[in-house]
Amino acid sequence: MKLYAAGILAILNAALAVSATTTPAKRATVCNGHAELCERSFGAVTYVGTHDSYAIGAASNLAVNQDQDITTQLNDGVRMLQMQAHNQNNVIRLCHSTCVLLDGGTLETYLTTVKSWLDANPNEVLSLLIVNIDNMPASAYGAVFTKVGLDAVSYAPPSTPLAATAWPTLGAMIDSGKRLVTFLDNQADTAAVPYLLDEFTNVWETQFNVIDVAKFDCSVNRTKGDTGTQMFLVNHFLDKVLLGQPVPFVEQLNVTNAASGAGSLGAHVQTCRDNQGRAPNFLLVDFYEYGAGSVFEVAAGINGVTYAPTTPIATPRSANATSGTGASNTTGGNTTKGGNGAASAFSGNVIGSLVAGIAFACSALVL
Repeated sequence: MKLYAAGILAILNAALAVSATTTPAKRATVCNGHAELCERSFGAVTYVGTHDSYAIGAASNLAVNQDQDITTQLNDGVRMLQMQAHNQNNVIRLCHSTCVLLDGGTLETYLTTVKSWLDANPNEVLSLLIVNIDNMPASAYGAVFTKVGLDAVSYAPPSTPLAATAWPTLGAMIDSGKRLVTFLDNQADTAAVPYLLDEFTNVWETQFNVIDVAKFDCSVNRTKGDTGTQMFLVNHFLDKVLLGQPVPFVEQLNVTNAASGAGSLGAHVQTCRDNQGRAPNFLLVDFYEYGAGSVFEVAAGINGVTYAPTTPIATPRSANATSGTGASNTTGGNTTKGGNGAASAFSGNVIGSLVAGIAFACSALVL
């Protein structure tokens, strides 16, 4: 009898051991806010992105493209952060064309904010797009990612480039803990830093610095790959020319960011469906909250989910607000915007706008 009981116990222990090795430790049930997206490939989802996400201040300041800090952008639903990186005395800083025009702080400070937000939001997949203005090596960025701990949550594909259909599901990325996707527009070296991916072999882009809504035509502008299989990004921000340079067309933001109508984001997406046979993966916009959430409504429509935020998104900042670096608290609700000397100098008033305009005219502007 004792032998029989011992045999049964051994069988049960073996069964439990098999169960422990075959049952996933966890399984995401809500991904980027929706259960429906968990089984969707990363390359089959559309994300709202912020153009020059770090260039933050009142919309009357010609040197900025956003007016909410990074944490607020993420809390409101932004899932791609685009930035422009410069080498300043061997420190990577986020600047708009030049660090004299607008200095958004160091990459390290920025990524620390991103890491804090990811830690507080474990069921979210996020993308970064780094415009590598000074052609710094991938290893320079890798050192900063490692210092702030983002290397541990960064997705490195088994091979690259990846077709849009070859990406893992959002659920799989969340389960693995590798839920940050980072693209470099040049100098990517996956042999040195496997998680910093070349943008243009994986993603193609439409025209930028558009000053005529007719150019929101979803035609290929930049790529180094097969546009039929790559993911793609639409640059949907409208500029006007001031002192010979393109600056955000703030007066048209509610139209540009709208879900429908001529020149709207919704119309641009429909043009992509008509001309490319599919919707974009990334919707890059200025001052995302203009339109009261319309940019997120467009993305939700593409993804086949309902846009129903549990809390209202941010409202446009006062024209009297000063610029900042984008550092803030980690969780939603009340956020505190940080100050920065060079950025704050461009306050949201007429004099600041004129000074910024002159600086634009005197610099080789890169948007």
